[in-house]
Amino acid sequence: MKKTSVLLIFFIFQQYIFAQKDQYYDFIKTWNFIKYYHPDLASKKIDADSLFLVNVKNISSQDDFNFVIHKLTAKLNKNFTIPASVETSKDVLTKNQNFDWFQKNGKISAENKNLLNAIYRHRYNFENLPKGKLVSDEKKYPFSKTEHLPIEYRLLTLAKIQGVVDYLFPHKYLMDKNFETFFKNCLDESLTVNNRKDFEIVLAKLVSKLEDSHALKFYRELNYRNNFLFTSSYYAPFDYKIVDNYLLVTDIVFPELCEKANIKKGDKIIEINGKKISHIIDEKSRLISVSNREKLVYELSSYQNNLIWPDNNSQKLLKVKSGNKKFLSNIEFVDIRDKTQVNLLSNYINNKNKKYAMRKLSNQDIAYFNINNTLQFINNVDDDKIDEKMDSIIVDASKKKAIVFDMREYPDWGGFIFHYVYKYFSPSENYFYKYYAPNLKNIGTFAYLKDSYHYFPEIKDMKTMPYSGKVFIIVNPETRSASEWYTMSLQKIFPQSVTIGQQTSGADGDVVRVNLPGNYLLEFTGNGIFYPDNSQTQKTGVKIDEVIKYKDQDYLDKKDLEFEYILNVIK
Repeated sequence: MKKTSVLLIFFIFQQYIFAQKDQYYDFIKTWNFIKYYHPDLASKKIDADSLFLVNVKNISSQDDFNFVIHKLTAKLNKNFTIPASVETSKDVLTKNQNFDWFQKNGKISAENKNLLNAIYRHRYNFENLPKGKLVSDEKKYPFSKTEHLPIEYRLLTLAKIQGVVDYLFPHKYLMDKNFETFFKNCLDESLTVNNRKDFEIVLAKLVSKLEDSHALKFYRELNYRNNFLFTSSYYAPFDYKIVDNYLLVTDIVFPELCEKANIKKGDKIIEINGKKISHIIDEKSRLISVSNREKLVYELSSYQNNLIWPDNNSQKLLKVKSGNKKFLSNIEFVDIRDKTQVNLLSNYINNKNKKYAMRKLSNQDIAYFNINNTLQFINNVDDDKIDEKMDSIIVDASKKKAIVFDMREYPDWGGFIFHYVYKYFSPSENYFYKYYAPNLKNIGTFAYLKDSYHYFPEIKDMKTMPYSGKVFIIVNPETRSASEWYTMSLQKIFPQSVTIGQQTSGADGDVVRVNLPGNYLLEFTGNGIFYPDNSQTQKTGVKIDEVIKYKDQDYLDKKDLEFEYILNVIK
């Protein structure tokens, strides 16, 4: 009898929680709206988080939308006297801003619709924020890593992510059209989870929906990521590359372990613990935010990242294709707590990274520039000698038959392309992209900025050095953010350039950082970057003239097909 009563109480509680989900969703949508538009909350005169935490505790399944609005606005000023600032921008991205959730909602009274519309018409101008303050500034709530967040703080965390999507993320319009339904489902889950790990799974799934490579690092914020996302304690005794839907074994790192498991270089891993590689990739895509599939596969292929494995166990059951044979192999992984093994592992990773960083296309007819290795030009040069030093480097490059810009890493010095390559090779203006920044007069929209300093530096008595040789720009998924931006600049500076490689990261633009309860930091793309013809760069990446495709043997032979392509062209 007691067991039946307990089950009945649990069932009623579950039904009560689920009945509340719509009220919580309405509450969050309304709270974010007034947080970003009401003059008192947006200006921080009234603390928005406190308003949330005090009222969310009292939300009942019996509350209708009107009562939710009343709870949030009852003590707020409603006698507005200062209308919103007049819009002066001529080109504004408005497609993200949609208030149908209240304006076309038959459950909301005319009085409340008028109130919300009045708040918007008298919205806060974020240009008035004190110096040093940002729209994205949020409080920190440093719960311990293992502490399960109280329900009101779990809801506040999700609410802030919803606010990012609705008001701060310029590419909401590219997201899954069913995001709102997905968000409601995440609300359901967050209400019933009973530990920090399960809540972090909800967060990972929600952030992945941004599909933004700038948000990729969020998985590193998760304290329990080792329990559901990737292997951290164990590494494969072999290196690999994801090709199509299998792992190609590209190097044997620990020969004894691989020999014991009958794994050889060139073998293909087609299943891990009974899961197909394609299935594992799909699972990871629901927990990691990336702008496109190419970037996801690139990150999962990284031996150092160690992300492809579906569990954190010391052994894996692999289905292997070796030549025409298929077999199962139970293989022991490398334990990073073993000092001897971890030293060998670190040496392998460090040597691999060093070789990648030091790659160079050596040819007397080619000027080769690696975007992550340009600061070396001026490292030991006095400030008053930098121009002279760079003059000699650029003039020497201009005498070559071809110039190669290798953009397959992050720039180590922005001045190289933005100032010096522009100074010597660009026409007087270089509007190589369209920059949409948050519209501070109407947050949630993004205004086109045409101020020249966003596009090119002001250089007096600038003289362009004509260059008629061949120009190659090499890109791949590691070409991200600033590297994509400089690639677009080079494409405009050198109209004859040929961009070769693979799809880039698809996350150009400045990074915005938002603190979330639980000591999480969410990063995402904060402005819109387009080509001058309005072509999309978010998710799609930069324009590529020649896509270079690698075969298995190319990976095994450590070939750089981009270098081979360039050498063949200039012959």
